[in-house]
Amino acid sequence: MTEKLTSEVSIGIIGGSGLYEIEGFSRVEEIAVSTPFGKPSDTYIVGELNGTRVAFLPRHGRKHLWLPSELNYRANIYGFKSLGISHIIAITAVGSLQEDRAPLDMVIPDQLIDRTRQRQSSFFGQGIAAHIPFSVPFCPALSQLLYDTAKTIVGRVHKGGTLVTIEGPAFSTKAESRLFREWNCDIIGMTTYQEAKLSREAEICYAALAMVTDYDCWKDASSEEVTVETVVANLKKNSSNAQKIITNVLPEISNRRSCLCPDSLQGAIMTNPDSINPNIRKKLALLIEDRVSSMIKQD
Repeated sequence: MTEKLTSEVSIGIIGGSGLYEIEGFSRVEEIAVSTPFGKPSDTYIVGELNGTRVAFLPRHGRKHLWLPSELNYRANIYGFKSLGISHIIAITAVGSLQEDRAPLDMVIPDQLIDRTRQRQSSFFGQGIAAHIPFSVPFCPALSQLLYDTAKTIVGRVHKGGTLVTIEGPAFSTKAESRLFREWNCDIIGMTTYQEAKLSREAEICYAALAMVTDYDCWKDASSEEVTVETVVANLKKNSSNAQKIITNVLPEISNRRSCLCPDSLQGAIMTNPDSINPNIRKKLALLIEDRVSSMIKQD
């Protein structure tokens, strides 16, 4: 059950490793959300930031309880949807696969590759088939806003690039890291693919602010080996800039969306409405009811 909000909120923020809270929140309340897919990572922290109401979710829990493979991605995104969220900004720590993406740089990726094996990446199945367009996995409009804001705050920010999402929790082997470089991937992380895909299925605009912490392990020099200490130290340095970027971009985000994200399910549901199991339809009503009702009217 979702508690009633004291005021509307349309922007969500997912904070990853090194960012379990955001400074500057006022009028804060915690919202507990239960979903048909189980519990989200934590309660949603709703408050006002730079004059804008936002909902913040610590991706791994505020005490960093959950591994990337243990996250309930469906519950996290469904929870945002149930709060009325139309835009999600994801803050994520990544390793660099290219020389010009240096530690402490920021990247606004525009492409994704999935190398995970154990995760639920779709709300659909069990008697309802839907195929969303996903050639452009991040919202271009929201990504552009993030880039425009980031370049006024940090010295080095890169627009575009391919992020490969791996299973984890271990970092890559050198062979894997070199393979991803041969694929022309730019950065590597452990959480983004599922969030982006589920957000698209939920017709939510999703963009990522990727904080580079290291050079992964593709460099031969032993001094470039990935260590937790290096990652955490650079996370702390990057987190301050990430918070400034988020705070400044919020007033620029408009509820009037000109991108294709809010229409992602238009024509995507292949199952005849009469054939959809009533229990599944009820379970997914928040996501599909408008689309299914429209299909029935057209028949």
